[in-house]
Parts: sequence; C-alpha cells; structure tokens
Amino acid sequence: QVPLVESGGDSVQPGGSLRLSCRYSEYTSRLACMAWFRQAPGKEREGVAVIEDDGTTTYADSVKGRFTISQDHDIGKSTLYLQMNSLKPEDTAMYYCAAALISDYTDYGLTNPLSYNYWGQGTQVTVSS
Repeated sequence: QVPLVESGGDSVQPGGSLRLSCRYSEYTSRLACMAWFRQAPGKEREGVAVIEDDGTTTYADSVKGRFTISQDHDIGKSTLYLQMNSLKPEDTAMYYCAAALISDYTDYGLTNPLSYNYWGQGTQVTVSS
C-alpha cells in the first residue's frame, strides 16, 4: 500500500492559481512514476501531469504551459505538487494523485489510469466566476 493524501483544492475565479499537494511516505527509490489525474462529472479520468523516477515530466496538451508538476523528497515523507496557473472553467474537476511502484508497474502509458495502482481520495478544484 502507498497512502496518498491530497490537499489544496478550492474554488477560484478564471485566471487564478492553485497549488495541489499530495503527501506520501513511500521511498522514492521504489516509485516508477507519480501523476496527477482529474475527472469531471460524466467524463473519463484524464492524466494531467506525470513525473517519472528520473525527473522527466509529461503534460496533457490542455495544461501545457499552465501546470507544473514537482516533488519534494524527504526521508520517509515526501510531497508531490501540482502548480496550476491561468485556470479555466474547463479545469474544474476532482483531482487525484496516483503512484506506480517499480515492483508492480505495468506500462499502459504514462497518462493511462491503468498504469497506476495507488490513488488518493481526491481534492475538488472549481473554476468559476
């Protein structure tokens, strides 16, 4: 098990910014990659941003140039971030942190939810005027 705890979701106006956080205690050497997904009502879960074990990042086209994924590493306690700028109403969704361990990783694609076995409970982001 890899407990993931998200925070930082809120309601903001278009053009605003938010930073989401995901606290986890897994040793980073065991992680293949971590990601942020989002899911709006009636839509499929969408991969937003991914960071691999070597620091390589990948973004969905819809968020490139606006969102930034990053990590802070500490022994036994680390945080995954998603800095979201220039927010749009279409960014409204529940945002989820996800992790894939090297030991049980199956590559369905970095932004495919099937590649990730560990999920947080989600944090709501609402962008509205």
